[in-house]
Amino acid sequence: MPVVGWHGCYPLARPGGGSDAFMTVIETRALRKEYVRARRGRTIALAGLDLSIPEGGVFGFLGPNGSGKTTTIRCLLGLIRPPAGSARLLGADPTSQTELARVVSRVGSIVETPALFPGFSGRRNLELLGRLEGIGPKAVGAMLARVGLADRANDRVRTYSLGMRQRLGIAAALLKDPEVLILDEPANGLDPAGMKEVRDLLRSLADEGRTVFLSSHLLGEVQQICDRVAILSRGRCIPAGPVGEVLARGQVAGMLVRVDDAAGALAALTAAGLGASLQDGVVRVEVAPQDAAVITKALADRGLYLKELRPEEVSLERVFLELTGEAPST
Repeated sequence: MPVVGWHGCYPLARPGGGSDAFMTVIETRALRKEYVRARRGRTIALAGLDLSIPEGGVFGFLGPNGSGKTTTIRCLLGLIRPPAGSARLLGADPTSQTELARVVSRVGSIVETPALFPGFSGRRNLELLGRLEGIGPKAVGAMLARVGLADRANDRVRTYSLGMRQRLGIAAALLKDPEVLILDEPANGLDPAGMKEVRDLLRSLADEGRTVFLSSHLLGEVQQICDRVAILSRGRCIPAGPVGEVLARGQVAGMLVRVDDAAGALAALTAAGLGASLQDGVVRVEVAPQDAAVITKALADRGLYLKELRPEEVSLERVFLELTGEAPST
């Protein structure tokens, strides 16, 4: 169910829709967690995290390494107990074993690196996991085909590429046919081909109606796949929401110009006192969109005519920098 608007990291219900206008599958309120290490002292991982994720689509949970993303996931899955604040997963309190047991069959997850036996085949790995859940070989075979590993199902995992291992990990998380999929950095360390494999798989899972909660520091990848995002900075969630709205927060810092004579256009714009640079036949001019007329005048004065004039596309990386003042990890 699409969300109309956002305030901070909380989705707003449709006008007149009441409290049940959307289904919240993941929620945290004032969640806090800190670690005390002998050499580093006290480290605050979560500093009162407020987060609310509606049902359906791919939700990107962004932040540099060390920003608290994995800690949040561990709190949601009941792997660690936060000293303050609360979390809800499909309405259940993960600090309560009784409540968590009620919803755990509806959730699939990968936290950090998938745990696999490298000396066993991909099929054998899934069969062992499936046996714990009462899932038979037929379902395992179907899941291997679902993630594109049917042809390599009987090969040992140690012969798999990193992208194949990630897909096998996702297959393991999908064995229970979960409504919610929680993935911690599933594209970490992958080459471009492996990233595309994982991206296409996750997008197809969301298109089936599942909620995919995707933790990542790879802003470019998240921009291509996610419907909504939240950005984690210093243990807090800064205002975020649908990807289009987040990108709209960025300040367009320039205009892109195409003309037949790009070098001539660069000279004309520079002579007019405008900051301009040339890359791959496109002139980038440091002018806000509302002042674009100065570009057309400078070019027309030199007898140069536009083929294209458009605002520079705002990237999620630029928005991240503007909102947090932090450099994203690479």
